[in-house]
Amino acid sequence: MIRFRYIDKIPVIFRNKYFLTVLAFLIWIILMDSNNLLSRIREVRELRKLKSDKEYYTNKIEEDQSKLKELKTDNHNLEKFAREQYRMKKPDEDLFIVLTPREDRQINRKNK
Repeated sequence: MIRFRYIDKIPVIFRNKYFLTVLAFLIWIILMDSNNLLSRIREVRELRKLKSDKEYYTNKIEEDQSKLKELKTDNHNLEKFAREQYRMKKPDEDLFIVLTPREDRQINRKNK
């Protein structure tokens, strides 16, 4: 008799065998299956990130190839590149480096 009182307090929907079967199936699909929903969402996010990385690197490669072609074809551009990127100078020149506050912070972080 006591057992039946507790069963009567459970809502009817939770005593329905079809509802319990669907609930068990959803829990299985969402959490336990090897291709579960949580890992699928994680993989989709990773795929989006990888596609954006691919696009970034493809653009970067094209940009670098055009710079390389420009450097190989014109000595004036090669000299300009060496002066700007590697701070090279001729023996009779003085070199003055002007940094923006942002560049100064980046250099200070690297030196720490």
